[in-house]
Amino acid sequence: MKRRDFVGKTIAAGGIVAPAAAMSSFDMQGRPVPVDEEIVIEKAAEGRPHEGKVLAVIQPHCDDIAYFAAGTVAKLIHEGYTSYLIRTTNDDAAGAGNSPGERVLNNERSNEAFANVMGFKKVYDLGYRNHRMDEYNIQEIKGRLIFLFRLLKVDTVVSFDPWDHYEENPDHYVTARAVEAARWMAGMNTDYPEQLEVVQPHSVIERYYYARGPQVFNRVVDISGFIDRKVEANMAVVSQGGGGNAGSTLRKKLAEEGKKLPILGNDDRSANFNYIKNFMLDKYSESLRGVPSDKKIGEQYGLEWAERFKYFGPAKGGLNDYIRSNTVKL
Repeated sequence: MKRRDFVGKTIAAGGIVAPAAAMSSFDMQGRPVPVDEEIVIEKAAEGRPHEGKVLAVIQPHCDDIAYFAAGTVAKLIHEGYTSYLIRTTNDDAAGAGNSPGERVLNNERSNEAFANVMGFKKVYDLGYRNHRMDEYNIQEIKGRLIFLFRLLKVDTVVSFDPWDHYEENPDHYVTARAVEAARWMAGMNTDYPEQLEVVQPHSVIERYYYARGPQVFNRVVDISGFIDRKVEANMAVVSQGGGGNAGSTLRKKLAEEGKKLPILGNDDRSANFNYIKNFMLDKYSESLRGVPSDKKIGEQYGLEWAERFKYFGPAKGGLNDYIRSNTVKL
């Protein structure tokens, strides 16, 4: 059994969730280690229960969210969130282009195209050098994120997991750690008090954190109704990654050899769509994205397609709840 494929069992309960004991962490020898947590299945909600809430989606590169979390983001937007996209790097060392300037421009276009497909209200680019975020003072990065979280009054964030032990890309783990620290500090009036002349403290409570490799996760999100949107999001990122126009490129190459793959269809759009859905997100997900197939993750929980996260939400059953429930008049 592959380490990254090991997941705990779950039981269905109600509309959103299903708790069960989970074992989804591993020791140095690859043996499963029990985690005292419950895995929850989050399904699509009816109506727009998140109307009025704000979602901040933070990615280092233009293809990260498309790869790992676009189904969940599409679901949350569909359920009423106003959403903003924050990209921390300028993508100057990855993707198509013969010079850093060309790569920056091409990736910016892909980032905007991705944002349009998903329906983000606005895009913020922080512009740090690609693969060099560990050179920057994290205090500066946190300060900028804190300001945005306060300005936008963010309720929920989606980003890389700051506790992922297998991440090798400095842009990923620096962004993740900055996001987690910033969302915690944003609600304090003692941190960056100079900002309080224009914005007010605002705590970010809910977090969906994803990882590229093995991960301790406690939430599986049903994206069956949003898988095509995830495919389209990956089609928009043509400047880098395993999606974009990879299908039409393969179709053209095979045609020049007098061959074809029927699964790619008869036109470029079909080729790109079917390549991403069948190969990148499913059959060859491990080699193309470095994570298990969205379909296989879903099947383990009785779902067609799913994404998994380390999730944190509002505290339940705390002292304030007890006081509200048990207070009596004198």
